[in-house]
Amino acid sequence: MLIDRFGRRITNLRIAVTNRCNLHCIYCHREGEDNPGKEMDIEDIIRISRAFYELGVKKVKLTGGEPLLRSDIVEIINSLPPFKEISLTTNGAFLARMADDLKEAGLNRVNVSLDTLKEDVYSFITGGSCVQAVIDGIEAACNARLTPVKVNMVVMRGLNENEVNDLLEFTGRFNRNGVNVILQVIELLKLPGLEKYYCDIIPIEKLYASRAKIVIIRSMHRRRQYILGKAAIEFVRPLDNSEFCLHCNRIRVTSDGKIKPCLLRNDNLVDVRGLNGGELIKAIKRAVELREPYFKG
Repeated sequence: MLIDRFGRRITNLRIAVTNRCNLHCIYCHREGEDNPGKEMDIEDIIRISRAFYELGVKKVKLTGGEPLLRSDIVEIINSLPPFKEISLTTNGAFLARMADDLKEAGLNRVNVSLDTLKEDVYSFITGGSCVQAVIDGIEAACNARLTPVKVNMVVMRGLNENEVNDLLEFTGRFNRNGVNVILQVIELLKLPGLEKYYCDIIPIEKLYASRAKIVIIRSMHRRRQYILGKAAIEFVRPLDNSEFCLHCNRIRVTSDGKIKPCLLRNDNLVDVRGLNGGELIKAIKRAVELREPYFKG
């Protein structure tokens, strides 16, 4: 069991399996990686994930970059230890043709990025032109039972802030026969050059809170999920969130094999690439000791 100095138990691991991506989203933070080195090979990923599993971590999420760009992604998933949940974040462009293989390999669910249903807006945000491919990918994920599918929508002023209801109706259409699709409305990070797109999502959340028949409160970060008929929506405020930091149970591994105790810091990384056995366990415990809430209440 991994518990940091603030009494927070580590149960969730995020592994960036690549820093490469086929899109160039204007808001991408690439899991907070700063000048990543050579991408980990499958042996590194499996060795690190097994060590965390042996230390009591229950869930793992594979991230990027775009994880489906790795030609060995199915093999990676198939080789992971028996975590309670194995999930993956993707932009969805390649998901339609891979969903069944990912499910068969042991993947439980996916998060798919889709900020808009409009091709021109999508192209501006991502530099790509694959809205329909992403939609097909979400449908394929539902058919393969990679659920709950979480559709991530970063809200940006002047671009897509008026599309929340459209995305909610879109995701709600999949919720039948036991399939569960949730829209996650995410507040834009205030990154340099993107200030004009920042949109406060609190008023949007209040609107849907007033309409919801059922409200579910998530345990870790006290995030609320609002149920409106067949549709479900959550709101994610990534910064200035002391509640999130207070209950954070996540730890990250970068694509080049460094443990990253906090998304927003790069001054406390612990390099574990090539480590084995007791050395690896010792390094993991050292990284956990370095964890501290970024935002303090």
